[in-house]
Amino acid sequence: MKRRKFIRQSAGAAFALNAVPVILADSRWKGANDRVNVAVIGIRGMGRSHIESYNALENVEVTALCDIDENLFAERIKEHFTDKGLKKPKEYIDMRKLFEDKNIDAVSIVTPNHWHALASIWAIQAGKHVSVEKPCCHNMHEGLKLVEAAEKYNVIVQDGAEQRSNPCAQGMADYLHSGKLGEVYLAKGLCYKWRDTIERFPEEPVPDGVHYDLWLGPAPKRPFSRNRFHYNWHWFWDYGNGDMGNQGVHEMDIARWGLNVELPTKIHAVGGHFMFDDDQETPNQLMAIFEFPNQEGKADKKKILQFETRHWITNSEGNLNNLMESSNTYMTSSENNIGNLFYGSEGYMSKNVDNWQSFLGKNKAPAERGEGLGNHYQDFINAIKANDQNLAKGDIREGFYSCALIHLGNIAYRLGRSLSFDPATMKFKADEEANQMLTREYREPFVVPEKV
Repeated sequence: MKRRKFIRQSAGAAFALNAVPVILADSRWKGANDRVNVAVIGIRGMGRSHIESYNALENVEVTALCDIDENLFAERIKEHFTDKGLKKPKEYIDMRKLFEDKNIDAVSIVTPNHWHALASIWAIQAGKHVSVEKPCCHNMHEGLKLVEAAEKYNVIVQDGAEQRSNPCAQGMADYLHSGKLGEVYLAKGLCYKWRDTIERFPEEPVPDGVHYDLWLGPAPKRPFSRNRFHYNWHWFWDYGNGDMGNQGVHEMDIARWGLNVELPTKIHAVGGHFMFDDDQETPNQLMAIFEFPNQEGKADKKKILQFETRHWITNSEGNLNNLMESSNTYMTSSENNIGNLFYGSEGYMSKNVDNWQSFLGKNKAPAERGEGLGNHYQDFINAIKANDQNLAKGDIREGFYSCALIHLGNIAYRLGRSLSFDPATMKFKADEEANQMLTREYREPFVVPEKV
């Protein structure tokens, strides 16, 4: 992990970014026992979990909610605030107005993927501490710009790879990096999650109370369709990244962490959209393989990361479902088989969200194990109060490296060919068509800036 370089900005500095006011970040915190005022941007789906999680923390107040769907506010405020005797938060439709509120210390970005990086950059430049849901970027270019902004301004920026906060994952990484599994040459990320067809829906008028232009933001202007809106936006390239960039980003991050690698030099991907004749653009079956250099390894001097997503009937692999008593049946159940496998010269490891087990030798004898869940939200607050990025347990550069694998794998799939990548230049080798897919055309004024 590269050290964060915080640059204090002078009071006279000026920056321009699409009419978003830039308020210079200040590293001083009010005091360890003072309240942190948090705003949640995006209050449907995972946004509800963010609200509930922050409300459960001491000296933390959710003081503002932001969403482009006005229909959500009344229910969320009743459920999470007034029914519990909590103060009613402010309501915002346009996040740019929220960023002007000097009473807000931190924001959680829980928007669709195509908004993650731009919303985070705007918030960072406005002096807010940021926790951004996974994946932290919709493409490579904006991920690089997000990292640049995070390392320029003196604020905490937490990536949404929440397993980084789990003692289970931390113990996994320590075990693998210690050499107890020998030379770890292969990691697998498994995302076998039951997904039914999204069917087909026609274009239709924008629902009352929905500010659709703000929802589109950086994405191309297109007519409204319910299949490209709530949740199903994951399966369209303009807004989502398929299940490799949805559930799979967690398993991708764990696989990369366990392998102790950053960016690959070769990418291979095959897959397709099977069984269903519907509106979905992204694959529901995808196998991606990434090669990384490994100068310390034997023979071929490389490591392999393999990721696979399946959306329908599947078997259980690596004994994930029977690994140990798991408290998270959403991840490992009769329908879902989600986790990681690691293979080394001395044995293999099987890991789900809150347990891991190593098996050693030819007879695969059970050996060391670990478990435990953490609290990513508490880690974010602790990091803010201590002004210590390390306490956030989700460095944005590490988050970007894991997201980069998603984008590189999707590009290889969409082009239908293997690709060679240069981590030093962040470009594909002699492949202009692939390089053009590292970024996108942005719709004014929702443009990820070249200069942050």
